[in-house]
Amino acid sequence: MDRNLQIDARVQETCFHGRHINPQIFAGLTSADDWSIEKYEARGGYQALRRILLGADGKPPMTPEEVIAEVKASGLRGRGGAGFPTGLKWSFMPRQFPGQKYLVCNSDEGEPGTFKDRDILRYNPHIVIEGMTIAAYAMGISAGYNYIHGEIFRVYERFQEALAQARAAGYMGERILGTDFSFNLNAHHGFGAYICGEETALLESLEGKKGQPRFKPPFPASFGLYGKPTTINNTETFSAVPWIIRNGGQAFLEAGKPNNGGTKIFSIGGDVERPGNYEIPLGTPFAKLLELAGGVRYGRKLKMVIPGGSSAPVIPGHMMMDLTMDYDAIAKAGSMLGSGAVIVMDETRCPVRSLERLSYFYAHESCGQCTPCREGTGWLYRLVHRLEHGQGRPEDIDELDRVAGNIQGRTICALGDAAAMPVRGFIKHYRDEFVHHVEHKTCLVPTSL
Repeated sequence: MDRNLQIDARVQETCFHGRHINPQIFAGLTSADDWSIEKYEARGGYQALRRILLGADGKPPMTPEEVIAEVKASGLRGRGGAGFPTGLKWSFMPRQFPGQKYLVCNSDEGEPGTFKDRDILRYNPHIVIEGMTIAAYAMGISAGYNYIHGEIFRVYERFQEALAQARAAGYMGERILGTDFSFNLNAHHGFGAYICGEETALLESLEGKKGQPRFKPPFPASFGLYGKPTTINNTETFSAVPWIIRNGGQAFLEAGKPNNGGTKIFSIGGDVERPGNYEIPLGTPFAKLLELAGGVRYGRKLKMVIPGGSSAPVIPGHMMMDLTMDYDAIAKAGSMLGSGAVIVMDETRCPVRSLERLSYFYAHESCGQCTPCREGTGWLYRLVHRLEHGQGRPEDIDELDRVAGNIQGRTICALGDAAAMPVRGFIKHYRDEFVHHVEHKTCLVPTSL
């Protein structure tokens, strides 16, 4: 069976069989065919856009300032990894700028372990279109792009179909719903480079140049695509906006917890019985999320969890079972909620072997622009590779930590940090297993499993 079809079947099961908790983005989805505009309208789609532009229930149309205020009140934070307040970011867009401004959706989902955005685009593409159109209205923007990861071409084609449907129905293009507001959204197909998930590298790629991060400042809000003011948000972030407008910012905030409003889609994978996407309120205990995913596979013990994609520091399993899934709780434990990719590892997993895989990825994906990242990521990989293959020396463990420390905070973008933080996290919590590799030239895992 084709691997992509196997993944599709698993994700469909978790999306459509009711194992979400109070879903907002996946709400109402019952089959893989529910992506069309007719099905989207039947479950309340584009009502938020109508409310803003035309008014509803005796209320007048909303002003751009009112839309931004509602998003601020919701406590919505960026779902791509950084968790920056969305309403605040929208307020940075200079409203009186006389020229062209741009809106960009970052659908370049390349973080290992993350597969939520592609499934929003596959199963509910119109919620992204509606969210982006609302955002464009709020910031006075008339042109936008959705930069879609290069390795999901069928998803790109579906989004193009959804755009055509939205244009035909009057929700996209010139004079939307007969008003003076116009917004033209286009899809852009990337080419699979992990670095293009960094917002300024994405802008460089959109402009037809090599995808390399820019120095900041200036920030995209003042100098973005083609040198014009630009706002960039993640796919899931835009997808949350229609629910906020229909139900109110306060209702969204209360669906989660203070400073962590709304639901969040977690891509849980690794050693679990039912890997897939699960939408749950922020603040839900990790133990509940693990239960939704069927628990640890084969009845084994939970050993460690990477809670926010491969760049997030690892958390030991016994600590993770006491945590809730929200930005603040995970940060307090020394890691990050990040992209929402939860990588579960059982008692058979070796942290040194796992780190070797991660270190290879970051060495391979470094764009090479910064010396600490270009040289350091390869150095990290060679050190971990040596340890994993029985050639490690006692001083290699401290050398790993030192090299990671010299990378972190010294690069143009966050890829250097993403390579360094897993190293420091694994050493912090599992130094004894690194020492075992040096002394015994092998992994410290249960021999009977």
